[in-house]
Amino acid sequence: MADAYFQVPLAVNEPVLNYEPGSPERQELLAALAAAKSSQLDVPMTIGGQKVSTDRKVSLSCPHDFNHILGYFHKGDSSHVHQAIEAAAKAKPAWEKMAWQDRAAIFLKAADLLSGPYRAKVNAATMLGQSKTIHQSEIDAVAELADFWRFNAQFMTEMYEDQPISDNGIWNRTEYRPLEGFVFAITPFNFTSIAGNLPTTPAMLGNVVIWKPAETQIYSAALLMEILEEAGLPAGVINLIFVDGPMAGDIIFAHPDFAGLHFTGSTKVFQSMWQIIGKNIGKYKTYPRIVGETGGKDFVIAHPSADPAAVATALIRGAFEFQGQKCSAASRAYIPKSLWKMVKSQLLDDIASIKVGSPEDFTNFMGAVIDARAFDKISNYITNAKKSDDAEVIAGGTCDNTKGYFIAPTIIEVKDPMYVTMQEEIFGPVLTVYVYSDKDFEKTLDIVDQTSPYALTGAIFAKDRQVIAHVSERLRHAAGNFYINDKPTGAVVGQQPFGGARASGTNDKAGSILNLYRWVSLRSIKENFLPPTDYRYPFMAEE
Repeated sequence: MADAYFQVPLAVNEPVLNYEPGSPERQELLAALAAAKSSQLDVPMTIGGQKVSTDRKVSLSCPHDFNHILGYFHKGDSSHVHQAIEAAAKAKPAWEKMAWQDRAAIFLKAADLLSGPYRAKVNAATMLGQSKTIHQSEIDAVAELADFWRFNAQFMTEMYEDQPISDNGIWNRTEYRPLEGFVFAITPFNFTSIAGNLPTTPAMLGNVVIWKPAETQIYSAALLMEILEEAGLPAGVINLIFVDGPMAGDIIFAHPDFAGLHFTGSTKVFQSMWQIIGKNIGKYKTYPRIVGETGGKDFVIAHPSADPAAVATALIRGAFEFQGQKCSAASRAYIPKSLWKMVKSQLLDDIASIKVGSPEDFTNFMGAVIDARAFDKISNYITNAKKSDDAEVIAGGTCDNTKGYFIAPTIIEVKDPMYVTMQEEIFGPVLTVYVYSDKDFEKTLDIVDQTSPYALTGAIFAKDRQVIAHVSERLRHAAGNFYINDKPTGAVVGQQPFGGARASGTNDKAGSILNLYRWVSLRSIKENFLPPTDYRYPFMAEE
């Protein structure tokens, strides 16, 4: 039992290393890349602390070189989902009773392991398995995930410190209990940090978790599990399974102990799961918490007062870093006619200089899209645009899947602001531009707000402060993360809590204390030091 109030180390954002030629971190990374490519990893599931293998092994390959096999993961079935539920239930009593500072210490140690001895290894895994450049991997797999673990520990203490007032003779207390049951975490391929954050945030608060990562992210997910185990995570607290999503959902969403869903992925899948949960609502011991971030169709609108060079640079970085495979990626842009010539000229010059290829070549700005399915979907949008009378591919437009899933950075200029690539999430390196008449700026704001069902990120570029203030208010509900004279990507934990509304999710703001509140069930405790011994009140006395 602790006899002191503890303070966790003050959370600060993990510095992003630059990996310049000749730097120590670059040399260490090159060695890690070589080591990873020279061997094939065998990746079992982790259930109840045990490594679980099956007779069904599935290959893991590089998106930019799909003939190179990085290793194999062991595909599970329905029996492994049931095993994971049982393992979580077994681990829950001891984990829930563990002192908060001991839980915090596990994830603080994991952050130091990640940003220290595992840094190069995690970056190499993310670069090879998800085709990220070193910069994109560094800001994601290391900096952001370390930030999540450190800031969440700090947020946890701040939440626990929030206590009610007490009247004379009364002591009021609030207890932040974990949920009664288990949490199901479903994580995407595109961010190693999200894969690490979604299962660990509920776990840090005393919950037990079943974690199903995207198959195309398993290579780095396995390494995160290794880090958590080395940091001291007890067996069964987080159970890592590699199974088909619908089959897992059929079992988990019908279980009475299902207590929460932490999800990042497509809107369609999230809505389907919500419907299933709703149909099963009478089966559960408690109403499940449903937290989801589900994509976006993110906008950049430039005012005639904007700096053309700043607009063009934001579009290049916002649309094409990590091949546009960010839910926050700049996907649709609205440029005034008076600026378009200058913006277009820089966009075309920049795209002509962009190199696309393996992230192992540090001079490349872009890698490959994640898999064949993504390649086919994205290339189909480009092919249709080339055939359309309402669209013109003014840059890029080439697709090559002979060795890897490569799509050139592509810009489509449209005549119709409601053209399909202005409305639908493509999740690839495709930017669609609509050039509006300067006099129609107000009308264009309406178009921005009404074109897409999503409301994740967006940006305004302008020098006129009145315009900035007006657009910020006018588009208040169009984006959960709104940027002024900056690209709509790159939210930092503790600085820009991330999440959107409308079809973009529940806006529970990963990277803030708000997300932690979703994974606790509060109990109010009132203690009366001198309880009354007579039921009669003073007003009842006779005259």
